[in-house]
Amino acid sequence: MRIVLVGTAYPLRGGIAHYVGLLWKYLSRRHDVRVVTFSRQYPKLLFPGKSQEESGDAGIPIDSVQWIDSINPFNWIRTGFRVRALRADLIVFKFWMPFFAPSYGTIAAIARRGRHTKTMFICDNIIPHERRPGDKLLTRFAFRYIDSYVVQSRAVERDLRKWHPDPLTSYLPHPVYEIFGEEEERLAARAKLAQVDPAMTLTDDERVMLFFGYVRDYKGLDVILDAMPSILEKMKVRLLVVGEFYNNEQKYRDQVRRLGVGDYVVFHSDYVPNEEVGTYFSAADVLTLPYKSATQSGIIQIAYNFHRPVIATDVGGLGEVIVDGRTGAIVPPEDPHALAKAVVDFFAHDRFADYRANVIEEKKQYSWEHMAEGIEELYHRSIENRRS
Repeated sequence: MRIVLVGTAYPLRGGIAHYVGLLWKYLSRRHDVRVVTFSRQYPKLLFPGKSQEESGDAGIPIDSVQWIDSINPFNWIRTGFRVRALRADLIVFKFWMPFFAPSYGTIAAIARRGRHTKTMFICDNIIPHERRPGDKLLTRFAFRYIDSYVVQSRAVERDLRKWHPDPLTSYLPHPVYEIFGEEEERLAARAKLAQVDPAMTLTDDERVMLFFGYVRDYKGLDVILDAMPSILEKMKVRLLVVGEFYNNEQKYRDQVRRLGVGDYVVFHSDYVPNEEVGTYFSAADVLTLPYKSATQSGIIQIAYNFHRPVIATDVGGLGEVIVDGRTGAIVPPEDPHALAKAVVDFFAHDRFADYRANVIEEKKQYSWEHMAEGIEELYHRSIENRRS
């Protein structure tokens, strides 16, 4: 089968680029796969980060073509014809926000017109975390030209059915991110981390939580910070805040100072290159995801790759991946007291070893082979759907 993957891809950076790279790797084992990515993903005025390109190890280098300018309608038409010329059996779009719906919809409409080509969305979100006027209109435009949908959580599936009368779907949970290497021995990782970032020098017996990834309001960093005084009343725990801030970093630093927990909260406010990701996860005991809203999180699948338990809030599909009481804990959203209680319970009862062993078993169901097979099966269903 000839497949075209459309989405963020190397040399662009971030979790979606990693996802596309891994999907390309596994689909390419059985199919002819081309990757089409962005020449301009976000205008500089709309991009809150420092850079859109990968600065470290490529992870999975892809020979992608950078054809799509996200804000140029004439480019979308030209790209549609360029994709059409590839004569794909299947075009798979990685969809995560309505901003890209006009370009995706235009490309799909042109590439599939009068052809046997089928189109598919892999949906991270349907309803975005940070909504804007016109989101629904833009997304519905793109949906007109899409034959089938992969949903990676039941929460996303419910959202899809609100906006689409009868979608052809397949539920395929987010696979584990294996791009960052193997788990490191915990004490060795802590020694290595001190060399990467001296501010994060940790003792061998220190209890360590990790908050990882781009920092945005909906991810609830303020909630775990509010929980810190209650945690510290019971035991000493260090919180590592690692990731680039996409909103006001100073307000969180002010919160730390106001709460008087500065000795136990360390910030590394920058994008982490691929080759360093494993060190942060391996040095920590547990990942915390205090999200206020979510559909799913690829960060969990990074933690599972490094056999790390997760304490998260009960929003979106997080509870579908974290097995409460076995691979971590699920608590109510925006409840610092409940979050603090779960953290204290984790460390007081020394749950790391048992939860780690459970993660090793649980992650076996989140494979890229299963994802690739699921895409193939959904493609064949879409062909049968057309015939019927």
